[in-house]
Amino acid sequence: MDKLTLMVAVVLAVGLGVAGWQFLPPATAPAGHSMIPTDTGEVAEGAPIVEVSLPEELSGNARLGKSIFEVKCSSCHGRNAAGQKGVAPPLVHKIYEPNHRSDMAFVAAAQNGVRSHHWGFGNMPPLEGITAREVKMVVAYVRELQRANGIES
Repeated sequence: MDKLTLMVAVVLAVGLGVAGWQFLPPATAPAGHSMIPTDTGEVAEGAPIVEVSLPEELSGNARLGKSIFEVKCSSCHGRNAAGQKGVAPPLVHKIYEPNHRSDMAFVAAAQNGVRSHHWGFGNMPPLEGITAREVKMVVAYVRELQRANGIES
């Protein structure tokens, strides 16, 4: 077999391997790292999507963030960031853990909006009248809620 034939055979084999790989079902995520949205089939329209345990105490930044969240975010994301079926997702969810969604991703989402990708709620519009500093306080609140519910980086 000459070199050209061998090279064509290798390229063809690699190409077929890559094409076959695309048709394989995705592997399941490791335990504790699922980015699959919560099944909301049994949740009533407008009801909280997840149960949220509250931390015993909030830091100063998180207390400020809670106040801002209640005014700017809770009408969609629900009380204590538990989400609302048919409205918006819970932020106390593994999908929003620090390793998957950075604090700055929350700032960008609030300032620029975000396209729907994990959940079927539609796109989030930019929030009017909220500063990056205020969003960072909201993130402090959400992160403390997440930790109280076993969601950590």
